Amino acid sequence: MELKAFTEYLVKNIAKEPDMVSVQQFGGEEDSTILEIIVHESDMGTMIGRNGKMANAIRTLVQAHAYIQGIHNVKINIDSF
Repeated sequence: MELKAFTEYLVKNIAKEPDMVSVQQFGGEEDSTILEIIVHESDMGTMIGRNGKMANAIRTLVQAHAYIQGIHNVKINIDSF
């Protein structure tokens, strides 16, 4: 499973409104990959979690999946609309 699809699958299963989830992948500087996760503003608290623990867990899982695929530098941004 590619990185964008894995991230979208992961976030949609956490979100209360999975139809409003959008994941975009961009190429960054020096072989880095940037993932932009956009969720509905009502899901923002769920995505961040207490003290940012859910956001850190999402980042850890996505970075581990990326490392298995040979992508060593991933940046993840979580935002709402």
